[in-house]
Amino acid sequence: MLLGSVVQVNISRGGVPKRPIPEGHATVHGIDGDLCAHPQFHGGPNQAILIVCAEAVDDLIAQGFPLFYGALGENITVKGIDHRQFRIGQRWRIGRAWVELTKIRVPCRTLDVYGKGKIQKAVYDKQVKAGDVASPLWAKAGIYAAVVTAGAIRAGDPVQSIDQAV
Repeated sequence: MLLGSVVQVNISRGGVPKRPIPEGHATVHGIDGDLCAHPQFHGGPNQAILIVCAEAVDDLIAQGFPLFYGALGENITVKGIDHRQFRIGQRWRIGRAWVELTKIRVPCRTLDVYGKGKIQKAVYDKQVKAGDVASPLWAKAGIYAAVVTAGAIRAGDPVQSIDQAV
């Protein structure tokens, strides 16, 4: 089932923002060439890539945050998918890669460059922290994914639901 599509693939030398690249290769370690500024908190096989909805970024821009795709530190910006429908355990095919959603992103102080403490409140609340998918902010900050099958991902690639792990 088609969920949406990739707007852009992003990497950085560590931290935010991440900048777009024409094509990324997703592996169990993340997108080739992407580095984490704080590997004790970010990265690893269960947080190999961060996925953020373009619609969530657009909403934050409308609220006055000085953002653009990649600014939140996401590796994959997707469109056409409601972030409130993200569920841990979902498996998606993104381009030629297969991923499994693993963990809600907890926004850290690195995002203070976009408004100290304000953006965190705009994307994360007590309900999300408690794992309540009924929160309107569920996964607005993004969701981490493990790479199940390595592969190339580029802008315009479809995002397809493969299954829901239970």
